[in-house]
Amino acid sequence: MQTSQPSSSRQLHLEGAFAAALAVADPKKIVPEYLAKIFPKGKVPQGRCLVVGAGKASAAMASALESYAKSHWPDTSIDGLVITRYGHASPTQQIKILEAGHPVPDQAGMDGAAEVLRLVSTLQPGDTLIALVSGGGSSLLTLPQPGITIDDMRKTTEALLNSGAPIEEMNIVRKHLSAILGGNLARAALSRGAQVEALLISDVTGDHPADIASGPCAADYSSYGDALQIFAKYHLDERSIPGSVLTHLQKGLAGEIPETLKQADIDQHCYPLRNHVIATAHRSLEAAAQYCKGLGYTAIILGDTITGEAKDVGLVHAGIARELAHHASWGKLPVALISGGECTVTLPPGTQGRGGRCSEFLLSLFAATSDLKTLSAIAADTDGIDGSEKNAGAWFTPELRLHAQEKDLRASRYQQAHDCYGFFAELNALVHTGPTLTNVNDFRMILID
Repeated sequence: MQTSQPSSSRQLHLEGAFAAALAVADPKKIVPEYLAKIFPKGKVPQGRCLVVGAGKASAAMASALESYAKSHWPDTSIDGLVITRYGHASPTQQIKILEAGHPVPDQAGMDGAAEVLRLVSTLQPGDTLIALVSGGGSSLLTLPQPGITIDDMRKTTEALLNSGAPIEEMNIVRKHLSAILGGNLARAALSRGAQVEALLISDVTGDHPADIASGPCAADYSSYGDALQIFAKYHLDERSIPGSVLTHLQKGLAGEIPETLKQADIDQHCYPLRNHVIATAHRSLEAAAQYCKGLGYTAIILGDTITGEAKDVGLVHAGIARELAHHASWGKLPVALISGGECTVTLPPGTQGRGGRCSEFLLSLFAATSDLKTLSAIAADTDGIDGSEKNAGAWFTPELRLHAQEKDLRASRYQQAHDCYGFFAELNALVHTGPTLTNVNDFRMILID
């Protein structure tokens, strides 16, 4: 974490906790650990080992797999293709890394997704497919079903976004329009007689394999009927949804085209399909809590599923911090309040805004705790990018609050403009990590001394 302010002990504690949260989700550490469990000593991937994947952490996962294979599977043939976001590549020799657009899919991503599916179609009975999947994989694996164009997918996505549909509902629709998501990648491999082992880094609530990057290798619980009901719920019809999309979903509902992968489909094959969730938000919160306990803090994890409008979540956290500071009803001071999840930021029409959900949360917390003179806090996205700028998030300490007063920086003015980036930039209190090459959602921590 790079800053240009002199480091206080509180700032170092904030930095250390965030570093601990990132370390436990580092692909270089966790991929080898899980490969050793999946393929115990004396066992190696059978036949050809094809490695494919997508997500912000997938390239780092591929690099870690190659290093492990070089030492433990020297005679195993490895090749493949992994798609990651621009700027998130990692060095490999045998597995090709392709950078593509995220969150808006581009042609590079579409071409890469098509190549992933083509590679899977070359598997032979007895071969092994290892899929490396992390958050961001849904858009990086955009490959529409026949008859649906990328423009059709974009229009559908825009209509759902404008309707206010949550990401969970959007992904149900995406799965039923995709040739890869919703278990279709695993279906292609199983049909070739290959074993499938998927390693997943989760950035979603609940850590269910079907939800991580829309589950390219997991049995799907949703149906074509669910997708059409979502359109009906938000009054989306042929005026906003392309005809090719509606026709495809209606054919699926009528049973004219296959559903997404179901457990019954998996049970028909003799080769195994296994999904391994190797990193989660909660494990990262636990690592940060353990770090704080070592410093003498009472660590309280509020949960890894906290969502809502970022400024409102900041107000709630301020209320909890005030209760603890004044009454210590949950634990003896000093206390570290730790949470994760994914908030949202709603911009009024005509407002550009600078920053992201983590910085917006932190500015709200800062403004609502002016009476808590010993409060420190950090909020940062574990992938290293928070919203519109290149920072991961921001932080503040009591010393920084005094610095803001000296500079006559008014948090309310920046809040009105949704310029949380500008506020913390003025204080040199932005968190800059660059791409962390992992992604287990947002990290928030409040220290109460």
